[in-house]
Amino acid sequence: MAINTKLSIDFPALLEQARSQFSDLDPKDPSAWPAFPRYLTFVCAAAAVVIVAWFAWLTDFQAELEQEVLTEEKLKTDFSAKLTKAVNLDALKKQREQVLQYVNQLEKQLPGKAEMSALLSDINQAGLGRSLQFELFRPGQMAVKEYYAELPISIRVTGKYHDIGFFASDVAHLSRIVTLNNLTLGPGKDGTLVMDATARTFRYLDPDEVASQRQAKGGK
Repeated sequence: MAINTKLSIDFPALLEQARSQFSDLDPKDPSAWPAFPRYLTFVCAAAAVVIVAWFAWLTDFQAELEQEVLTEEKLKTDFSAKLTKAVNLDALKKQREQVLQYVNQLEKQLPGKAEMSALLSDINQAGLGRSLQFELFRPGQMAVKEYYAELPISIRVTGKYHDIGFFASDVAHLSRIVTLNNLTLGPGKDGTLVMDATARTFRYLDPDEVASQRQAKGGK
């Protein structure tokens, strides 16, 4: 014995019933609405709250993401700079050693405080060795810098043209640094020439003088 059950749904009637529930609704009293409009309104409101909260949450994450992207770019730049230094570290160390050697060579050409008298004597002997006559040999005021001191010496010598030239060459080849500045040549007696110049020599400061200079500079 077969049982044939046929289920039929009247969709037009259901739609008409649902539509009829939306008629004459009081917006001031949603609790009095029929079930379908009330539940549909609740679902729509809940969906709207979820969507707004979702986009607000994404906005916060978007700002955080942009900040992290900027941080990443900065870290990449720092990494590239440090990588370049690391790759060139050996070459930089060699350059530093070369610079230090060059500085040490220059420092060796600067006399100390105790050697200044000997240097002044060397300048005087260079002139006498070329048969020049010193009419003036007057050390000036010592100018103290941060790491060295500079001593100007006003000189006036008379002699033959070539002897004065050789004297200038001898001064340039002294073991210590000496420069001739503000050179002027004029006629002298008996066919000689008179040379006026300022010889500048330099000496390094001892540790106490360096410390004193730094302290004075810091005080200013």
